[in-house]
Amino acid sequence: MNKEKQEVNPPYYKKIYSDILAKKFPDKLNECESILSKEQLNVLDIIQLNQRIFGNHEIFSENQRLRSYDDQSILKILDYQKKHNLNNTQLSIHFKLSRNTISKWKNKFKV
Repeated sequence: MNKEKQEVNPPYYKKIYSDILAKKFPDKLNECESILSKEQLNVLDIIQLNQRIFGNHEIFSENQRLRSYDDQSILKILDYQKKHNLNNTQLSIHFKLSRNTISKWKNKFKV
């Protein structure tokens, strides 16, 4: 059997969140328009949209373990830590991450 590597397209978040806002939360459309106007959304933009639309509900913590971050987003998070002089614990609370995850990222990117 010849297994070829299939290219997986990421979800089209702009369309997904635009539809959610239009159908369920039209009052929050103006609040989220600045993020949705970007050409491409990164993981941090998606997190920010979730917080603006749904707030901090139990659903948010339940979906926390299903997140994945690309290298660009990880570097932005680590830059945020440097810029604001945060330790790993403070950063983990701010982004709702594990301290161990942050430590692994620092080792991986030699920050």
